[in-house]
Amino acid sequence: TTSATAQSNTLHAAAFFRPILLLNLSTMKLSFAGLLALSIPSSSAFTLTMGTGNSFGRVFRIATWGESHGGGVGVQVDGCPPRIPISRDEIQVDLDRRRPGQSRITTPRNEADAVEILSGLNPQGVTLGTPIAMLVRNKDQRSGDYLDNDMNVAYRPSHADATYDAKYGVRAIAGGGRSSARETIGRCAAGAIARKILDMYNGIEVLAYVSKVQEIGCDVDDDTFTMEDVDANIVRCPDQAAAEKMLERIDEIRKAGNSIGGVVTCVARNVPAGLGAPVFDKLEADLAKACMSIPAAKGFESGDGFEGTLLSGKEHNDEFFIDPETGATRTKTNRSGGIQGGISNGENIVMHIAFKPTSTIAQAQATVTRDGQEVELRGKGRHDPCVLPRAIPMVEAMVAITLLDALMCQKAQCELFPNEASLDEKPNPMGTTAKREGGPKVATIGAVDLRVDEE
Repeated sequence: TTSATAQSNTLHAAAFFRPILLLNLSTMKLSFAGLLALSIPSSSAFTLTMGTGNSFGRVFRIATWGESHGGGVGVQVDGCPPRIPISRDEIQVDLDRRRPGQSRITTPRNEADAVEILSGLNPQGVTLGTPIAMLVRNKDQRSGDYLDNDMNVAYRPSHADATYDAKYGVRAIAGGGRSSARETIGRCAAGAIARKILDMYNGIEVLAYVSKVQEIGCDVDDDTFTMEDVDANIVRCPDQAAAEKMLERIDEIRKAGNSIGGVVTCVARNVPAGLGAPVFDKLEADLAKACMSIPAAKGFESGDGFEGTLLSGKEHNDEFFIDPETGATRTKTNRSGGIQGGISNGENIVMHIAFKPTSTIAQAQATVTRDGQEVELRGKGRHDPCVLPRAIPMVEAMVAITLLDALMCQKAQCELFPNEASLDEKPNPMGTTAKREGGPKVATIGAVDLRVDEE
């Protein structure tokens, strides 16, 4: 059996390095309790992680920090490729689209959200491959709106106030702390970097728009709309006629001291086939986690989503064809939303994210205090009556970060060595930007019967 000292040393090693620990049980007899102990860091072992829900990604990894009414908020980006030219102005574009005070249907909090890049770039504005730290200082917080009234002790219904208190036993009352949408500043800054790299790699673009406010929908061509179309009105819906109806509804709700929700649609174009992995790391699963981590997000659909359940297999299946110009494998429809089997197929990736109405409203609601007394609460302070317009850059950022991370994982695992098989032995190139060498292959096969034996 191992001595207590040996077990302690092993514990420290496990706590530091975290790889799977392989034990030769023929030479080292260890009880089940001992094996269990190896997986638990000792109290004296030093570990440093950006853990418990503050980081995202595997290769391109971000970690956000800061509270709504603290000194500032920010992000550390690790795994960014070197030699990428990036300027503060490029990052500021996405922060300006996210910032408060843009219109009458967003919170009037007046923040410039000016980003400071603290590390990771050389004087010429080129990434070094080292961690990139970015900071935005808080300037216009009004903590008295929370601390000088009943919001100091009472929980806002459907807000994170109560659950944060239940989890930590303490909470940042002013501004909601980390549950505030102000936390997403770091995501949008990191997303601007991811957006730049995706565009450089394959002309990949990630665009989102408000597709529904309550039951009011719109008619938008997901293949052609532009960011300029989205930003042409304060609702951020490219369908101008629908945007006017949406704005009228938001104004009606806002004037009543209430809030309203809806749906954001996001489209990623020119994404190559092959991103994502089977089973637990499916691309739509990663995208769902990314988008559902955004404040107020309550639902996620990939492709046709729940509407696809109303179709038969024949109706829902995206039939393949060969692009007559590029020779690439394409799909006639895109009900899969650009992802099949958890892996991108080269078509547009389409997803829909549902956002609930803002929790803080000016109308009276029944709630309880921290010490367990029933009270009535009327929200005060500055809040969005509808989160949808400002959610657009947040969704784009998280999708861009997820896609870049998936792209870098694909490069690391499947493209470390080139596929040197002959053209006829390789799978036909797939997707909107793919091209077959020599053009389309002359068809020589007719109808094919396929016998399937799956569970």
